[in-house]
Formats: sequence, structure tokens, C-alpha cells
Amino acid sequence: MMELLLVQGLNGLASAASLFLVAAGLSIIFGVTRIVNFAHGSLYMLGAYIAVTLFAVLPRDQLGFWGAVLLSAVAAGLLGALLERLVLRRLYGAPELFQLLATFGVVLIVQDAALLIWGPQDLLGPRAPGLRGAVYVGEARIPLYDLFLFAVGPVVLALLWLLFNRTRWGTLVRAATQDREMVAALGVNQRWLFTTVFFLGSLLAGLGGALQLPRGQPATLHMDLDVITEAFAVVVIGGMGSVPGAFLAALLIGMLQAYGILVFPKITLVLTFLVMAAVLVVRPHGLLGRPQGAARALGAGVEAVIRPAPPALRRLGLAVLALLLVLPPFLGSYAVSVLGEIAVFVLFAASLHLMMGPGGMASFGHAAYFGLGAYGVALLVTNFGVPMLGGLVAAPVVAAIAGAVFGWFCVRLSGVYLAMLTLAFAQIAWSGAFQWVELTGGDNGILGVWPEGFLAGPLPFLYLTLAVSIGVTLLLRRVIYAPFGYALRAGRDSPLRAEAIGIGVRGVQWRAFILAAAAAGVAGGLFAYGKGSVFPTYMQISRSVDGLMMVLLGGVQTVSGPIVGAVVFRGLEEQLLRLTDYWRAVLGAAILLLVLAFPQGIAGAAQAWWQRRGAGTGPAAAGTERGEAERAA
Repeated sequence: MMELLLVQGLNGLASAASLFLVAAGLSIIFGVTRIVNFAHGSLYMLGAYIAVTLFAVLPRDQLGFWGAVLLSAVAAGLLGALLERLVLRRLYGAPELFQLLATFGVVLIVQDAALLIWGPQDLLGPRAPGLRGAVYVGEARIPLYDLFLFAVGPVVLALLWLLFNRTRWGTLVRAATQDREMVAALGVNQRWLFTTVFFLGSLLAGLGGALQLPRGQPATLHMDLDVITEAFAVVVIGGMGSVPGAFLAALLIGMLQAYGILVFPKITLVLTFLVMAAVLVVRPHGLLGRPQGAARALGAGVEAVIRPAPPALRRLGLAVLALLLVLPPFLGSYAVSVLGEIAVFVLFAASLHLMMGPGGMASFGHAAYFGLGAYGVALLVTNFGVPMLGGLVAAPVVAAIAGAVFGWFCVRLSGVYLAMLTLAFAQIAWSGAFQWVELTGGDNGILGVWPEGFLAGPLPFLYLTLAVSIGVTLLLRRVIYAPFGYALRAGRDSPLRAEAIGIGVRGVQWRAFILAAAAAGVAGGLFAYGKGSVFPTYMQISRSVDGLMMVLLGGVQTVSGPIVGAVVFRGLEEQLLRLTDYWRAVLGAAILLLVLAFPQGIAGAAQAWWQRRGAGTGPAAAGTERGEAERAA
């Protein structure tokens, strides 16, 4: 038994070292640039793939092997610097979430680039020369390479400490982590600083990917999103911008994963995120993190008031609604199915928009409520034979209960910490659906969730989906323009002033959280009936990211933004799936193009264009503004 515990502990330490390399790079980048870089996992993946290629062409000796590892890390660092210069440098003046959107576009492009260059198969690397053997402690066999990896973590930590505390560049990085605008005011070249920080962070990610291969872990096309979720958890637990915190958190997570499988095998997947949630609730800035200075000079400020659409655009919206009622009988079954999915995701995006736009609360885990609504329907139908109407009523109730529990903790945080706590709760819900096989079926899901009676046909169910999605979306729109919506915006823009005039900001945000969760649950219930089945993938982080993409593409500060974003995103995805095997790259390029051309979103750009033409000025608009001011007062 002691030998087993020793082996598990050393495996955990080796895994912690690799995770630390990735998380340290992510923490350094976020600390200075404030960018939540989803593409960091792509650089980890590229480090592994480039290392596979170099291992094959360089001599198979000590110099060739370690040369391949170092060259892979440097290549990843250069690619990270290139990403910063070509893409992110153009977006430093945009809201932080649009920078996240751009990095996700890069993720899609890199995935298909790797598919094109290296193919779909998993690729293994060689064992490390000189470290292929093992040492024995009693009967326990401990690989030498694991011992080497365990040593790598402290060595890299020490080198980073020397870099940050004994060099002028390190001093500038530490200063920028606390107040980057003040550093710029002192004459430091911020562009040069950001590029070098991206190079270092990306180099560490690439090094982590290359060092994983000799452990027998292959380079795969999905390793980017797999590692970025854990890296986010490590960075948040340790403290954003704290490298020692990332090291401490990586050790904690590595040991939890190593021993948790022995003690709590049923909750192995969820242990990391339980710790993450607990740390954020008790110590919001992480174990060794500190509150960071707010960005003042890069476009930050009070966001514009969301104003009603002018009469002409309202008439256009009514015309589109009329077309949706008339057109479906003339469409084929496939088009009917796609239109129903788009309607569901319009509602899903609109529910997230209520939190992100008027509420100012970014959520990285909104898919939890979508999935819980779907599971609520599926379990009631399959276990208790509840009719369809009862299932659709239960879906928002189940999601709202989860939203009430999760939201009670989340609204006590703000900014990226709130977003990370929503991610933790969503991963907990996903892990429960994935591992609670007796209830949810695990990977096999729950089948046989179909519409019933006269709604069983594709066309009647489409009309039901359109009616419910449009109705709930319009209800959310009404909430935005109601006194509750104005109170929510007041809490977003100036929480201290809002509290001073008697608005309970946390209470308002919590109710918005519950309402958004309930609306997402309705969307999930409709989706379950439309697909006839429910799987844990409904709650995966990729689904939450899809929701973010829809809202950001359309425009956060417009009511029509989530509608436009959902139609564009799902429409592009659907068409590209049919046209090319490399649809992710095309979709990612389209996202980058839209973000660079319209950083305020498609609907936001259209609104700005409309106002420039003078459509938003004059007596009518003035009356609208006076009416809004009176309602806000």
C-alpha cells in the first residue's frame, strides 16, 4: 500500500510540473495584459506537435532530443508573440471579452491547421534518452522521467523568480501587473513589454507540451481545450498574475488528482473545480494573489445605455417575424430542423446577454443551465412519464434553482473572478452528468425524449419552438427596459452610487442570474425535445463559449445583438460544416475578421452606422432619451 501511495504521489508531482509550466505562462500573460487567453492551450498543443516533428528529424541522442524540446518551446513563444502583434495588439482598446473572442477564433484556426499538417491521428513521441529506466523503492517502480519532471517545476520557478526580481525587465513586468497604465505614463514601451510577455508565456506553454510526450501522452487535436480548463483553474486558485501561486496551486491539483482517484474515484473530474469554487468563495483573489489595478486608459469606462431600436428597425423585425411564420411550410425537413436549432440558440444567447449586457456579469459557464434544463426534461419524461408541457415547465424551474444556488456565490465577485466561478460551477455540473451514470447514463446519455401528440411532427414542433423562443426573448427584452433593467445597469456602471440611492445591487444581480438561468433552461428543454436525447456535452465548456461568441459577435450593448450573433454564428457553422472539412479554420477567420472590423459587434456596428446617417437624431430620439432618463430617475 505504501508503494502505491508513493507512486501516485510522484505521478501527481510530475503532472503538477507540466501543469505549472502552462499555468505560469497563462498567469504572466493575464497579469500584465489582462487578456483571458483561450489560445494559450493551442500553443501548448503546438509545442507538442512541433516536438513530434523535430524528434523525427533530429538525431536520436541527448543533444537532438533536448534540442527538439527547446526549439519547440521557442517556436511556440515566437508564435505567441506573432499572435500578440498581428491580432491582439489591434484590440487592446476593445473590451476584454472581445479579446477573448479573438483568441477563441485563433483556437479554431490552429485546430484545423494542426489537422492539415499532422493529420487526425494521435502522435506519440520518443522516450527521453538517459531517462528511460526506473528506480525501485521497495516493489514500487518509479520512472526516472517522472523524477526529472518533478525537478523541472522548482527549477523553472526559481529561474522565473530570478528573472522577475533581478532584472529590469522583470521589474517592469511586476509593475505592469499592478498598474500597467502608470508604467506607460513613466515612458515604458508597452507594446514591446506586451510582446515579450507573450513570448515568455507562450514559450512556457510550448515547453509544457513538448515535455508531456516522453511520458507516453500523445499529441492530439483536443489537448488544447483539455489543458486550458485545468490551467485556468490553477491560475485562479493560485491568484491571477502570481507565479508562486500557480506553482502552489499546480501542486495542490496534481496531488488531488493523484490521490483523489484512490479515495474518491466517483468525483475525480470534479475535485479540481470544487477546490477552485471553494477558493474563489473564501479568498476571491486566490491563495497568493492580490487585487489588481483597474485598466483606466484603454477604453474603460461607463458603457452606453441600451436604447430601443428606431421605428424603421422595429418594422424590419416584425417583417422577419412574419416571414418566420409563413416560410417554414415551404422548407425541407433539414432546413426546418436547422431553423429550430437557431431559434433555440437565439434564446440561449439572449439569456446570457441579460447577464453580460445590462448586468455586466460575464459567464464562462452558462451552458450549465442549458444542460440542466435539458436533463430536467429528460429525467422527468423517461422516469416518470411526465407529458411534454410538464417537461417544458420543469426545465426553467430546474435551471432557476441551480442559478439561485450558483448565483448566490457568483454575485459576490466581479470581473474575471466572477466569470471563473461560473466556469467552476459549470464544470461541477458537467462532471456530475458525466460520472453519475446511474442517473444520467454518463456518456451514453438519455434517449427517447421526443415531442408527443400533434407536436411530434417537425413543422408543428418548429412552430412551438419559435413561439416559445421568441416569446421568452421578448420577455427578456421587456425586462431590460423595465425599472429592474435600469437598476441592473446602475449596479453595473456605478455600484457604490446605486447602493447609495437604495438599490440592493447584489440582490438585483442575483435575481438577474436566476432569470437568465431559467431562460437558458427553457432553451435546453426545447433542444432536448428537438434532438430526442440529452448528453453531458450539452454542459461542456465549448457550449458556454458558443454562447459567448454569439453575444459578442452580435454586440453586448444592443438588445438585438444576441439575436444577430446567434443567427450569424450558427448559420456560419452550419454552412461551413457542409462545405469543408476545415470549417473551424474558416469560422475562426470569420470571427477574427468580424472582431477586427466590428469590435462593437455586428448589431453595434449597424447601430452606429444608423446613427451616423442621422436616423437616431431629431425630436423622436430626443423624446426617447428624455423618457429613458425619466424612467431611470
